Amino acid sequence: MIKKIGYAAAALAVMAVPALAQGGAADNQQTVESSQAISVGMAVLGFGIAAGLAAIGQGLVGSKGAEGAARNPGAAGTVQTLMIIALALIESLVLFALLIVFTKV
Repeated sequence: MIKKIGYAAAALAVMAVPALAQGGAADNQQTVESSQAISVGMAVLGFGIAAGLAAIGQGLVGSKGAEGAARNPGAAGTVQTLMIIALALIESLVLFALLIVFTKV
């Protein structure tokens, strides 16, 4: 149910920009500014969601890495190395999302 609501919200967000751009020629500048404001708002909202989900992912990586090291102390070094690589990849995705927001704004 939550997945369907999320898809519906994403569809409405995508359809909002063209719907606002359908105004008359007289208020074209206002429509363009409104459309740009919505676009920037969606970019910032998307970055917030990406950063939040990445933080959840990093927490899960840390907890599962600690569990793996606790279950098999002999493999703790390997688990730690893989965990650091995974954390770096997750953080790079957040930085790419931030870069996209800065280029959008």
